[in-house]
Amino acid sequence: MINYVYQLVSPRVISIKYENIDFNDNVIVKPLYMAICHADQRYYTGNRDKKVLRKKLPMALIHECCGEVVFDKSKKFKKGQKVVLIPNVPGKYNDEIYENYGEGAKFLSSGYDGFMREYINISQDRLVPFENISLEVAAITEFISVGTHALERFKKISHSNKEKIGIWGDGSLAFIVSNILKKEFPNSKIIVFGKNPEKLSLFSFVDETILVDDIPEDYKIDHAFECAGGEGSSYAIDDIIKHIKPQGSVMLMGVSENRIPINTRDILEKGLTFVGCSRSGYKDFEKAVELMKDKKFQMRLKMIIQEQEEVKTIEDIHKVFRKDLNNPFKTVFKWNL
Repeated sequence: MINYVYQLVSPRVISIKYENIDFNDNVIVKPLYMAICHADQRYYTGNRDKKVLRKKLPMALIHECCGEVVFDKSKKFKKGQKVVLIPNVPGKYNDEIYENYGEGAKFLSSGYDGFMREYINISQDRLVPFENISLEVAAITEFISVGTHALERFKKISHSNKEKIGIWGDGSLAFIVSNILKKEFPNSKIIVFGKNPEKLSLFSFVDETILVDDIPEDYKIDHAFECAGGEGSSYAIDDIIKHIKPQGSVMLMGVSENRIPINTRDILEKGLTFVGCSRSGYKDFEKAVELMKDKKFQMRLKMIIQEQEEVKTIEDIHKVFRKDLNNPFKTVFKWNL
């Protein structure tokens, strides 16, 4: 069967690629809802190094998606069953190395076609079924799974004193991580440090929010999550090193395109542990779906979701990406192409 793949061929230019779908081995899924990530937006606007763009384009964007099964030869999935799609294609991994860090791992919408297709031909082990989760929320499961992956690593590596956990950042990633930590560590105080009072007002479920310019000199936390990213990463890491107690763990989650300086002298003196976290794997998706079954958790997620009009044409794709530029949180849309 001929399938339509909507590829970004150069910044702000989308073209259709025609391909044959193989029904023999994989599951055929019809995408229903998608969400835009900052990484997609950087490709769309051309805000990446030209060498990177030349290497990775053309490709279909979007790695956050939910859909319904159209066909599964093995009958493991039923026709019409709702699923979230995992964009990570594992490389070499084992009990010590997570699948998202394994050598040879690939990631859809980063050098390989993402989910902007008419139908998606995908392996069974890259699908996680779900029920009783609204489609617009299910669309951001991959984003939530990045938080559950960081949670998994944090649990394994951090010491048991978790009286105060600080999150640096006031965007979507900080919002997700704060929600997950509040649910997983109900006896800990979750404190969010940000720059924008309006965005911080959405974090009403945490124990405290503090503007980064107003952090008291003697304020202390046990562990920290850096979710600022971009140019803000450097300032956030500086603050964390200053305010974290000895032997605390720091989870680095914000993406920065440029190298940033880090105060290694104080890291050594305090005996801190820094852990880089990126992307996620199957178990992280399962954990994310489990968390989203909680209606209260779902309701909070809806606070950062802005649903745009249904995408029916290529011009509609351009519209949702243009509108996303003015949305500080998550843009979600129904896919009907």
